[in-house]
Amino acid sequence: MVENMADDVELRRTQLATPASDPDFMESASNSDADEVFLDLEDSVAPSAKVEAREPLIEAARDHDWSGKILSYRINGIDTKWWYDDIIEVVGHVGEYIDDIIVPKVAGPSDVHTVENLLTQVEENNGLEIGGIGLEPQIEDGEGIHNVHDIAHASDRLSSIIFGPGDYSAAMGTPGLDIGQFPDYRGHYWHHALSECNSAAKSADLPCLDGPYADIDDPDGFRTSAERANMLGCDGKWAIHPSQIEIGNDVFAPDPEIAERAERIVEAYAEAMEEGKGAVSVDGQMVDEATNKMAQDIVATARAAGIL
Repeated sequence: MVENMADDVELRRTQLATPASDPDFMESASNSDADEVFLDLEDSVAPSAKVEAREPLIEAARDHDWSGKILSYRINGIDTKWWYDDIIEVVGHVGEYIDDIIVPKVAGPSDVHTVENLLTQVEENNGLEIGGIGLEPQIEDGEGIHNVHDIAHASDRLSSIIFGPGDYSAAMGTPGLDIGQFPDYRGHYWHHALSECNSAAKSADLPCLDGPYADIDDPDGFRTSAERANMLGCDGKWAIHPSQIEIGNDVFAPDPEIAERAERIVEAYAEAMEEGKGAVSVDGQMVDEATNKMAQDIVATARAAGIL
C-alpha cells in the first residue's frame, strides 16, 4: 500500500468570491463547501463604500468559523489610494485569521515586492509570524501575461497564480460584455493566456486558478469553462455564486475510476522499483516514471478530496 500522499495537498478547486460589504454573504460563505473564500474589497465594492467595507470584513474574519477553508481577501490595486490601508487595517486587526491576500492587476514582480514589503512591516508591528500570510497575484493585462513567469517566482509568499478574464478582456480590447463567456468563438478563447499562467505557476510549484464565469444561471456553461481550465492543468476556478461550488469541486477533483487506476499505477510502480525494473504494465498499458508522477498527483488530490 502506498503511503498517504494527501498531507501536502491544499485543495483550491473553488474560490468563492464574496463582497466584503455584505455581512450576510460572508456568513453564508463561511458555511459553504468552497475550498477557499475570498472577501472582496475591490471590484464588488463601490468606491464610496471601500473604506467602510473593511470593518465588516474584519468582523467576519474574526466571528465566523473558517476551519476547513482557506480564508483570503482581495485588496484594491496598488495604483489606488485604498490598498495601503486595506493591508494595514485588516492584517493589523485580524491577520491571525487570514491565510492569503489576493493582489489584483499585478503587472510585474515589483508589484509583488511592493505589497510584500508593507505586509512584512505590518506583520512585524502586530506580532504576527513574518511570512505567515500568503499572496495570490491576479494576472489581468498584457503586461502581466508577459511577465507572469517572473511574477510566479517573485516571492516565497506566493500561494497561487490567478487569471482574471474580465479585466484581461478590457485590456486586450476583446469584443463582448460577458465575463468568461465567448460562445461564438471556435475553440478555447483563453487558451493562450491561461496556459501561460498555468505554465508559470507550475514552474514555481504553485496552483493556477481560473477566473469567473459571469452567468450564474448557466451551470452547463460554467462546467464547460471549468473543464477547459482543468484540461490545461489549472487546479481550480472562481465561483461567484454558491450554485457554482458543487460543479467546480466536481470538475477539479479526479474521476473516481481514474483515481483508483492511478492508485494501482503508483502501487505497481513502487513494487517494480523495488524489484529493479524501470517500467511496468498496468491495465495493459506501459507505465514509466512520467506516468507514475502523474498518477501520484492524482492520488494525492483524490485523497485530499476524500475520493480515495
